Amino acid sequence: MGENVQVRQRIEDASDNLTGAERKLASALLADYPFAGLETIQTLADRTKVSAPSITRFLHKIGCQGYQDFQRCLIEELKERQWSPIDIRKATLPTKAGHLADYVERAAIVARSVADNVTEDQFERVCALLSDESRSVYVLGGRISESIGTLLSRHLRQMRRHVFQLPGDPEQWPEYLLRMRSRDILVIFDFRRYQRNLEEAARLAALERQVRIVLITDKWMSPISGKASEILAVPIENGTAWDCWVGAVALVEAIIGQVSETNWEATRTRIEAWDALRLNHERVDV
Repeated sequence: MGENVQVRQRIEDASDNLTGAERKLASALLADYPFAGLETIQTLADRTKVSAPSITRFLHKIGCQGYQDFQRCLIEELKERQWSPIDIRKATLPTKAGHLADYVERAAIVARSVADNVTEDQFERVCALLSDESRSVYVLGGRISESIGTLLSRHLRQMRRHVFQLPGDPEQWPEYLLRMRSRDILVIFDFRRYQRNLEEAARLAALERQVRIVLITDKWMSPISGKASEILAVPIENGTAWDCWVGAVALVEAIIGQVSETNWEATRTRIEAWDALRLNHERVDV
């Protein structure tokens, strides 16, 4: 297996060829990923009731040379979770100045990869949740991803009632958390260099308000993944110093299109009413 394939993905890809004991081990590793794999092999064996030799055989199946190699891969993933543009730039070749077509092709590859990372079943489930008007929808993003959340929330507001975007100031979040009820949906965008305040908001929403969390993240998996009901992991690497948001935007636009078509007549009626109430800045009263 390639070095760039996440250990999580290796485990999931090997699932059809695992023994009963290996499936139990895989479940334990994925339930607290990646931290469960950072224990000693004996601690992991004792906790899962899977022998150390069986763990070693399992690791060979997922492409690791042994437990040390397995932990090295996990540690590298943890480091990459916190990479800044400076760190990313060190690991990539510089792009040629002025090569717009080259960048567009890289971005296109990222966009096409979304369908390889998000299954149709996942996509349909999330769209069904966001289409359910018995649920309020809350949207929360991070430093950069807040703008992608705005793209989602503004479109959803035109289609249905009870859509709220949490503001950037965490001091205002309690007002929104207090509104949340069980069955409501909180969509969170959280990409690498994950934000602690987003994780805390997710914890409070899930544990105190019993809402369902839809997490849109990257392949390194935000810490919020342990609290999420649905996880949509999109590609963000494009060979430059900067993570690419084209995949996340493509996913959001696909969600917007699907939700609007779920009940087009209701969507059309609301958009007509919405447009009728908009201020017409071009009209001049005399």
